[in-house]
Amino acid sequence: MENNRKRIAIRVHGKVQGVFFRASTQEKAQELGLSGFVQNEDDGTVYLEAEGEEAVLKELEQWVHEGPRHARVDKVEVEEKEELKGFKGFEQRR
Repeated sequence: MENNRKRIAIRVHGKVQGVFFRASTQEKAQELGLSGFVQNEDDGTVYLEAEGEEAVLKELEQWVHEGPRHARVDKVEVEEKEELKGFKGFEQRR
């Protein structure tokens, strides 16, 4: 079962800060049972890492293409990471 778990990193470009993107992402990730974090970056993007079952990660990945209601997502970059970090829960950072 464990070997089905993956970690992905996602960077979201667009109007994604100041529109509850982090809070909504945290809510969605918790709803899906994923662990990891989401944070605003100085370049105006939102960066997140999530761990969980591959199928569930795909759901989160699809969700970030839309984001919360007031967001405008221009581009999403997804990268699969090598090893799991063993995050506890899903948190918002800065």
